Parts: sequence; structure tokens; C-alpha cells
Amino acid sequence: MGRDLSGPEFLEGRVTEYLVQRFAAAGIPWARQPVAPGRDNVLARLEATVPDAPVVLWDAHQDTVPAEGMTVEPFVPLVRDGRLYGRGSCDVKGGMAAMLVALDRLRAAGRPRPVTVVFSATVNEEFGFSGVKSVARLWGTEAAGWAAADRAAGELLGGRPCAAIVAEPTELDIVATHKGAVRWRVRIHGRACHSAFPERGENAIYPAGRAVLAIEQLAGELLLRSPGHPCGPPTLSLGTIHGGTGVNLVPDLVVLEIDRRVLPGESPQEARSEVIGRIAAACGGARVEHDEPFLESAGLPAGGERVIVAGSSLLDRLTHAARGRGGQTAVLAARYGTNASVLAAAGVPTVVFGPGSIAQAHTADEWIEIAQVDAAADILAAAVS
Repeated sequence: MGRDLSGPEFLEGRVTEYLVQRFAAAGIPWARQPVAPGRDNVLARLEATVPDAPVVLWDAHQDTVPAEGMTVEPFVPLVRDGRLYGRGSCDVKGGMAAMLVALDRLRAAGRPRPVTVVFSATVNEEFGFSGVKSVARLWGTEAAGWAAADRAAGELLGGRPCAAIVAEPTELDIVATHKGAVRWRVRIHGRACHSAFPERGENAIYPAGRAVLAIEQLAGELLLRSPGHPCGPPTLSLGTIHGGTGVNLVPDLVVLEIDRRVLPGESPQEARSEVIGRIAAACGGARVEHDEPFLESAGLPAGGERVIVAGSSLLDRLTHAARGRGGQTAVLAARYGTNASVLAAAGVPTVVFGPGSIAQAHTADEWIEIAQVDAAADILAAAVS
């Protein structure tokens, strides 16, 4: 998430190796898809036992957010009172574990399987969605056009899935629609000089301060747009600000990071342009540069839950399976974003489902209830049986 990534403890490589070893030991066909140096998606395929079966994609991301400031040991799993604590336990290793266990249960059940399941463990969900975009590229390109890095994964996937389920902490409810986002960096330039003669320079912090106030103003206005939308109103947030190298130097650069959440159907490009216009008006003659977005995703439109999979809707399959475990799955809208919006934009009806609560994601004492992971595994397996 913009931090230094040197050292073996960074990036997803160790998770990737675990998954590869797990699938190889189980005899489940798998493939790696390189996305960036040290960052590989892993895909695995559990074939249906009937001919011409539909394919459903299960996706869970491998990465986590940073672990600074945690009040529990971030990467030493602690089980207490039925909860597993640690960074990523809720977002989203619990959901990943549920999908892996569901694959094992399907394989061992000895019953006919009317649906083929392809599991994708994708990289870089938290910062840029590049992993799931690489998966979606596989069915948007003919085999002859695949890059060498995509060939094994594309052959394993075998074409566009009919539907997808993305693992995120939904407390076993179904999130059928959610927001998207566009995020980028803004560079506001000045001219450095010694602070004894500040008039000889141009202090980049001053126009940056005016930009901050303009962002705050627009953020307040956005809260009044579409206040009754199921996903909540569009939002704007200034996430980081960096500028200056010492108190005795007039700074020549300030960098802002901006997060603009968009509603389903709202254009990320137009939303970004509005922010750019407000900053330009506030900064006057200062030189302002806007980097290309490092994340750009439309929201998840409703409707994916109604897609028909092997004779019944995905919603009916999940709700029937949940009732078998004593649950009552609700269909919800969410304010956050997930890999689901990328898959939906690539033509695959998608819902979000998994164990855990979003209230525990990214927290200082992140945890998940183990019983809910077990229930999610049963529901996922039953939903494709």
C-alpha cells in the first residue's frame, strides 16, 4: 500500500507457495499466473462430474493490509473463545479457508457434482485490484492472444465463468451491490529555498492547504447527493499528505492521496475530473500534477444474485444452503468495494459472500469466529451441489 516492499516477509509469495503445495498434494489441477514480480495468482479447478456443466468462479485475495499498530500478534494465530485472531484472519483468510475446505468437502463427498468450480487466489486486492484484473483478462482474450504468463491459467479456466462468488466478510449474508472507487496521487509543486529567505521560493504547502480545504468542501457536498442510495452516498476522502524535508527549508513538493468512492453506475473518470477541477480552482497558478489512478473500479451493480446456475438462481442456491445450516441469508448493499466489481465489469454476474464481519476487517485486534468459517464452507459446497 505504497510502502517499501523489500524483504521476504512482504508480498504474497508465501501464501502462493502454500496454496500450490496444497493443491498439488490433493491432486487438484492448478496453475500460477504471474501478475507482477513476486506476485502470482493461483487458480485451481474442481471438475463437475456431469458433462457440459456450468463453471462458477470462487475468488479470495491473498494480500492483507499493513499490520502496524495491532494489539495482537499479527501473524501468530491465536485461538481464544472460538475466535482466531491475527492480521487477515477476517479479511480475508477466513473466507479463503472456507473456500479451500469447501473444495475438499466437494471432492471427498462422492456425490455427483453438477457445477465446475474454479478457485482463484488473487494478489493486490487491497491496493490496486491488479490480480483479479489479470484473471478477468483471461476470458476477454482469445487463446492466441494470451501472454505466456497467462497461458496455463487461461487453459485451466477454460473460458468465461457463468457466475462468481467473491469471499469477503459478510457474516454469511449476500452482498449483491457495492461501491467502486478511484484513487490517485496529486503532486503540488513549489520551489525550494532556505527558510531564512522564504520569499525567494514558493512554498508548496500553501497551495496544498487550499487544495485540502477544497477537497473537504466537496466531500461535504457529496454526502448530500443520493443520500437514500442503498450503498450510501458517494464519498471523498484525503488519505495521506506528505511534504517538506525540514523546518528550515521551504518545501517544493506536497503529495496527496485521494480516495473517491463511486456509486454503481457512477463514472470513476467523471468523479475524478470533478475533484481535479476543484483542486485547480483552489490552487491558482501553482503547478499541480495528477498521477494516473492506481485503483479505478466501478461499483458492483445489483442482479448477479439472480443468475441461473444449473437450474436455479445463485441467490436460491446460497439461501437454501444457509437454511440447511440454520441461517437466514439476507441480500445487502455495501459501502466498500471488492474484486466483485472487476468481475462484473468483465461480464460475469458476481456476488460477495463469506464468514466474518466487516467491522473486524483491518482492525487492531482482527478476528473471526471459527464456527462461521466452518458454516461458510458447508454453504459454499452445498450451493454448487
